[in-house]
Amino acid sequence: MSSTFLPAGQENIIFAQPCVENNQIVRPRGACYISRMKIRYFSLLALFCMATLAATAQSSPAATAHSSSIVGTWVLTGAYKILPDGMRASDYGDNPHGLVIFTSDGHYSVQIYRANRLNFSSGDKSKGTAEEYKEACLSTSVHFGTYSVDPVKHTITFHVDRASFPNEDDTTQVRPYQMNGSKLSWKVARRPDGSVPVTVLHRFQ
Repeated sequence: MSSTFLPAGQENIIFAQPCVENNQIVRPRGACYISRMKIRYFSLLALFCMATLAATAQSSPAATAHSSSIVGTWVLTGAYKILPDGMRASDYGDNPHGLVIFTSDGHYSVQIYRANRLNFSSGDKSKGTAEEYKEACLSTSVHFGTYSVDPVKHTITFHVDRASFPNEDDTTQVRPYQMNGSKLSWKVARRPDGSVPVTVLHRFQ
């Protein structure tokens, strides 16, 4: 059959149809070529996807696993400071209160409060005395933002959005940490007086 007798725009239809030669069905060469090209294309696509998945899995498996282990709610069980002479001292009084939350999408919130806090005699936080403002500031440690974990260096990096101490707003704070089962603790940067605060937490059940 000649393609000149086909309607306009259908001249190539014949190449998509098998033909009969010597009582055998023979696929046109054009169709075979297209099939080989499809197989080669999908093979390359599959190899590319597998390589991408393998690279992603190998990039930071330890970091991902360790970050997952820290996710959750932690209750404060201790807040003390190590003095320059190596002795320990209470930092937020006896039985401090607090809560720390790490979310799976990389956000956190830290709240630490002294158990016994000085009330404002006026009952109005805008009319406190100098001593009342000082105690209100020193009896709390609060900040929130985003975080990341380095399981090799054993550090938690806090990217602080806002904090009760204004000087820490929009800063990055690195804390060396230890985790043993349901217990998590980290050390805060050395203070001007040489003491090193330590935060101790227990996973909330």
